[in-house]
Amino acid sequence: MAFPTHDAASGYWYPDAEGTTTVDVLTLLRRYRSAETAMRARTRAQMRMNETDLMALRYLLREKHAGRPVRPVDLARYLHISTASVTTLVDRLVRDDHARREPHPTDRRTQIIVPTAHSDTEVRATLGPMHQRMLALVDGLSEGERAVVARFLEGMTAAVEEAAGQDEKPA
Repeated sequence: MAFPTHDAASGYWYPDAEGTTTVDVLTLLRRYRSAETAMRARTRAQMRMNETDLMALRYLLREKHAGRPVRPVDLARYLHISTASVTTLVDRLVRDDHARREPHPTDRRTQIIVPTAHSDTEVRATLGPMHQRMLALVDGLSEGERAVVARFLEGMTAAVEEAAGQDEKPA
């Protein structure tokens, strides 16, 4: 794999070093994030959905596969939006044949939102080949390599989340 060379315009302020540098790793991470953002935009365009609708559909599919019913209030909590906004979102998903409303299996006072088979098929067709390539890449790593990557990603996530917490504190 060819790693990027250090570029003064990279936006990073780390010193040069031999081999794969901190800048190289952070640049690759930035490239991955850009590629993922572009992929999500392509997916939204191909499926004719906005970001929130796509996030909702992915959640509905994941919960269905886990055997957990999803009430509108569950979807609102997951997406951090109001129940009124969820109603509008679910109306769109139902209209576009991505979901349907069904009676709750144990509480007849409420409904659940269920993804359609059409949605599952569409998501798999749209994202399946990419997911297979990603799984093959991870499967090709040794157990030790996977542990290092997992530790790195957990650390990066914690660093970003900690920074977000600092941003929210008053000056």
